[in-house]
Amino acid sequence: MANSRIDFLYLSEQDMIKAGVNNMAGCVESMEDMFKLLVAGDYRMGGENGNEHGIRLSFPKESDVPGMPLHEPDKRMMSMPAYLGGKYKLYGCKTYGSNPHNKEYGQPRSILMMTLMDSITGAPMAFMSANILSAMRTGAVGGLGAKWLANEDAHICTIIGPGVMSRYTLDAFMVGRPGIDTLKIKGRGMESLQNFINWAKAKYPQIKEYIICDTLEDACRESDIIFYGTTNAAKFEDNPYVEEAWIKPGAVIIAASALLVKTDFLAKDNVKLVADNYAMYAGWGEGRESPTQKTVSTLLGMGFYDAVTEGKIARESITELGDIINGKEKARDNKDQIMVYAVGGMSLEDVAWGYECYKNALDNNIGVKLNLWETPELMK
Repeated sequence: MANSRIDFLYLSEQDMIKAGVNNMAGCVESMEDMFKLLVAGDYRMGGENGNEHGIRLSFPKESDVPGMPLHEPDKRMMSMPAYLGGKYKLYGCKTYGSNPHNKEYGQPRSILMMTLMDSITGAPMAFMSANILSAMRTGAVGGLGAKWLANEDAHICTIIGPGVMSRYTLDAFMVGRPGIDTLKIKGRGMESLQNFINWAKAKYPQIKEYIICDTLEDACRESDIIFYGTTNAAKFEDNPYVEEAWIKPGAVIIAASALLVKTDFLAKDNVKLVADNYAMYAGWGEGRESPTQKTVSTLLGMGFYDAVTEGKIARESITELGDIINGKEKARDNKDQIMVYAVGGMSLEDVAWGYECYKNALDNNIGVKLNLWETPELMK
């Protein structure tokens, strides 16, 4: 009879740090492996199309039910399942709850956990803290835009929204483009701006100049790499935006969060569009009413989808980042081409980097082994 005992590894946040979750160079490499599997089709995410970002539990704007949580920006529960093939061949599911008031409880806005499971039996392999894991993979995927899409002489970088996520993204930028020596920053408060600058100065002495910008236009002009990393505003029109006139030839625009963009800009001949996974945005867009605003979408990938559905661009004009990484497509057609890269976030990324941390934890005896059962009661 087969051994029916199941043990799994629990990894706290400190365990994950010991297991190397903060190794950005390793995470960037892991994300490159993941993208190769993505474009090869060796993956599944949620939904019938296998490309759902995740399942979102939202709350009503009003309710007569006592104690029912009510809708607010960034208040939600999420479950993000995935299967990743290749050397991984395992299931994973990241779950999190997000509450914009969590700081009042001494907690980050979102609290995340990651489960890795055997792809044959579904047995748990690991249950791990995922706040740093998720921030790392988000930063690394954004950083791939700098590594693969920016010109080699890129040295001026813009950060719009100097929060925690932008720190991880800058870490990845410095892995992919270590020649960055000038940082332009646009934020909403002087405290967050100064905290970001103090952190960057301590970690990256090669950055010689810091420029605090009063407007989005000032932040974007003359920059080689422009990163939008703000959280979604309560009102659609209050989200940050980008104008073609601000962008220098050859620049790269990378958006991992809120960004308003005109489809006319995306359709320009000198602009090349790159998506982390266009099928994910197309899935979100199915059944949605056609956009009526000239400026569309708080998510750049949905801006891509809107431009396609409006007939402004052809689907074939959007390049998948994985095809660039595996050499199937070239990154840019010329040095002056403006690159626009959409990052939506995929559970595949959590599986890939979570697996590497899990493997390192096993090799170094990190974490706590927990027993699920010796013999399952339902099999007796």
